[in-house]
Amino acid sequence: MRTILKTALIAGALSVMSSGSYAACSFTNVNTVKSLSAGFEAWKAVTSAMAECGNVEAELDQEFRKKQPEAFAANPSLYHIGGVANSTAVPLIDAGTIRPLDDLVAKYGQNLKDNQLVRVDGKIMAIAMMVNAQHMMYRNDIFADLGIAEPQTYEDVLAAAKKIKAAGVVDYPLGGTFKTGWNLAEEFVNMYIGFDGAFFNDDLSPSINNANGVAALEMMKSLTEYMDPEYLVSDSTYVQQQFQQGKIAMANLWASRAGAMDNADESQVVGKVTMSTAPTVGGGSTPASTLWWDGIVIAANISDAAAENAFRVAMEGLDTEMVKANNDAAVWLVDGYEPTATAAGAFATANNGAKPYPASKQMSLMHTALGNGIAAFLTGEKSAADALADIEAAYTTAAKEAGVL
Repeated sequence: MRTILKTALIAGALSVMSSGSYAACSFTNVNTVKSLSAGFEAWKAVTSAMAECGNVEAELDQEFRKKQPEAFAANPSLYHIGGVANSTAVPLIDAGTIRPLDDLVAKYGQNLKDNQLVRVDGKIMAIAMMVNAQHMMYRNDIFADLGIAEPQTYEDVLAAAKKIKAAGVVDYPLGGTFKTGWNLAEEFVNMYIGFDGAFFNDDLSPSINNANGVAALEMMKSLTEYMDPEYLVSDSTYVQQQFQQGKIAMANLWASRAGAMDNADESQVVGKVTMSTAPTVGGGSTPASTLWWDGIVIAANISDAAAENAFRVAMEGLDTEMVKANNDAAVWLVDGYEPTATAAGAFATANNGAKPYPASKQMSLMHTALGNGIAAFLTGEKSAADALADIEAAYTTAAKEAGVL
């Protein structure tokens, strides 16, 4: 099962939530509505707008993905509204604990755009509110001083890194979210898609131990030669801080981190980091990145009346007034969003054809196997082909246990 956005996505950047006030709710909510979502600034903005309707209990928890499956499986569900992303929606869809929204969209979704309607097997299962993607960020002052053009390909990135290393102007030319586990797997997913690789055969058996898979791993290893030697513990916060402290000159980093570059309270590089498209690789035309969406779902194990009420409250949280008051807090898909300067990279990545992350049950299993298996190649313990073969074997075992194969 695959969750996709219907059309090309608009992009922006995560910064600091602005403090504007919202328009009054269009109706008075007399019933308790409970939501569970992540706790970053965009969700604070949305749930604050929902609260204008009254009787809203919003739980903002970074561990939401661990809590949601059991909470929504309860009967009645412990929450009415769930805040989800590509991957975190999959367990809820597979379990049947969230409901199709077609009837509610027809009744109350007049202001929704088509690229907000997340369809699975022809049914609207979620409403997307924002997108996020990894894209190139680079020190414009260093690039100008050294006469380096904005990189459009990973081959350009390597050439720029070589020149920056020779100049010795930063500790490391590159940063990367190569932390063993989820982050490292995501880097492979991005690179493999850039090489136009397919993860599965028609029968959902694995399909990564091939020329594209080897090329993706080899490019990743080439990049690590210009990174902090501790790259296997480097996550998004690590790379963000490397940028802010002037230790690196470029990185393919999440759009949600772009605003932090110009936070004068913690950044030494304000105004010096330019956002540009995620690079292509190997002569391909698809950016080596994936688009991720965040949005809302409605519980299945509640009454139709409660679901309708919750959906109305959710729509109040995703209205134009909320976006105008929090324009810089997310990569909004909601009407009223105006891309900022820090949104340029994500905007270009989306417009250049970056694909949505291929969220599915089998992809979750593949992602785990990748995160556990790639480091052995990067450290020289295994060849690329052997590492990929072991990853395929680990996926196959997990897929059989999960009933996928």
